[in-house]
Amino acid sequence: MAKLTRRSFIAASVAAGAIRVTPAALRPPARRILTLVYDKSLGMMRAIDRLLP
Repeated sequence: MAKLTRRSFIAASVAAGAIRVTPAALRPPARRILTLVYDKSLGMMRAIDRLLP
C-alpha cells in the first residue's frame, strides 16, 4: 500500500469525490458528510463518507 501524506490523501479524496458527484444531478439531493479519521492499524488517515437523506 502506498504511503500517503495528509495533503495527498485530501487531494485524492477530492478527486474521487468529483467523480462521484458528476452523476448527482440524476439523484434526489442528499447531504454528504465526509469525516477524516486517523486509523492506527493502517497508520494513516482514512475517509468515512456518509449520505444523509
